[in-house]
Amino acid sequence: MNVFDWLANIPLSDSLAPFDIIEVSFNNGSRKDFFRNSTKQLFEKGEMVAVEGVSGFDIGMVNLTGELVKLQMKKRRVEDTPEVKKLLRRASSEDLNRMSENKNRERDALIKARAIARSIGLEMKLAEVEIQADGRKATFFYTADDRVDFRELIKLYAAEFRVKVEMRQIGARQEAGKVGGIGSCGRELCCSTWLTDFKSVNTTAARYQNLSINQAKLSGQCGRLKCCLNYELDTYLDALKDFPDDCDTIETSGGKATLQKRDIFKNLMWYTYDNSSKQYPLTITRVKEIRQLNKQGIRPEELKAVEVVVAKPNKEADLGFADVVGQISLRSLEKASQKRKQKSREKQQKDKDAKTGKGGGQPQQPGGQGPQQARQPQPGQRPKGGGDQKPRGEQQPRPEQKPRGDNRPREQRPDRPREPKEARNEPREQRGSKQPRPDNRGGEQKAGPKPDQAPREPREPREPREGGKPQQGGGHSTQHHKKGNRPPRKPDNKQ
Repeated sequence: MNVFDWLANIPLSDSLAPFDIIEVSFNNGSRKDFFRNSTKQLFEKGEMVAVEGVSGFDIGMVNLTGELVKLQMKKRRVEDTPEVKKLLRRASSEDLNRMSENKNRERDALIKARAIARSIGLEMKLAEVEIQADGRKATFFYTADDRVDFRELIKLYAAEFRVKVEMRQIGARQEAGKVGGIGSCGRELCCSTWLTDFKSVNTTAARYQNLSINQAKLSGQCGRLKCCLNYELDTYLDALKDFPDDCDTIETSGGKATLQKRDIFKNLMWYTYDNSSKQYPLTITRVKEIRQLNKQGIRPEELKAVEVVVAKPNKEADLGFADVVGQISLRSLEKASQKRKQKSREKQQKDKDAKTGKGGGQPQQPGGQGPQQARQPQPGQRPKGGGDQKPRGEQQPRPEQKPRGDNRPREQRPDRPREPKEARNEPREQRGSKQPRPDNRGGEQKAGPKPDQAPREPREPREPREGGKPQQGGGHSTQHHKKGNRPPRKPDNKQ
């Protein structure tokens, strides 16, 4: 219920004094009233003021001042008489605190009031309870279809709430305006924003506008017909003046045609024959001609219907706008999503095969060869290994292979010659040829023994020194040799 003061910036002449009556709104605009400003103070819109109330005072917000208040009083048929209530003062902090305390009681009071009315059995619906700022008066707004005898109800309310009770009946549209809401158009309800005068709405308004009589679509939140049905009614009535009134039925040689609807926007009238459901659009001029011929007793051969062409929307004109950012291509994203889907399908198929046992075999080597075939060297390929290899033409026949597992007892197995300890620790590729190792002390490399030189005999064990540690068990002593390569020991051939 906001009001725009479009006369606020217009200056008045010096001889004219500003209008001394202001408009004050209460309870967030649900109720408005006029008060005389006898304090000679200037009030701006939005200020909180204290005004006269019933046996006390009330607090409201200044809604309108100046010359525009005269038009509002004329619209609501309020006369400028001495009986107009007075404005007392600007609201103080104590007044505002007292008002907030009483406003917090309204919700609980509404719940209790509904329970009391239901206990008595009155056919009424309480919409809102408004308590005065000083807490001395409470106004109960209700809706009812029939007359309600609430004399007993007032006594119960006065005893329960300890206030002076006023009952005020409102209509369903005023109730919707107090409650508020969103209409089917997507905007806030007209009755809760700007509409104050509620005119009666009939289904005739919907018929003039060629609307289907659907109660669910034509009704508002108040349960009555929407107020907006009257907004465009005058425009439709002006447009319908060009259409003939006595052309509900016309006669041709093909039969009698009946009027189905009037298209106000295209100025067409649609007719159908009694034995057919096809509709024929006719212009207003053609309908008047046929009607004139029928009055003369002439029936035309055809209706001469108009071909209705649905116009395609015009393409938007190219204004020469260049997109400097560029267009976004979704093909890369689509390809990536397709790849992810394909991988997920393959993974699911592998898991399914693994569960069913189809993929339990050995994996194939690249090239389609099995594991055994991949181990064998191809013809013409040199086998791996670091030993001396024979040329291709001097290959010796292989000895007979013995079975891998020897099941004979250990005493009957032939003794194998043991390799030297150092030779066993070396890789196979280096066992055939012995290379001299570098000296760790940074000196020159020492070559190993020559093949003609006999191996060096081991020294005799030394006697332990006095105070030294005893030798370890087993008769072996720790021998200290010079660092370097030692010749391999002769294998001990056990008989």
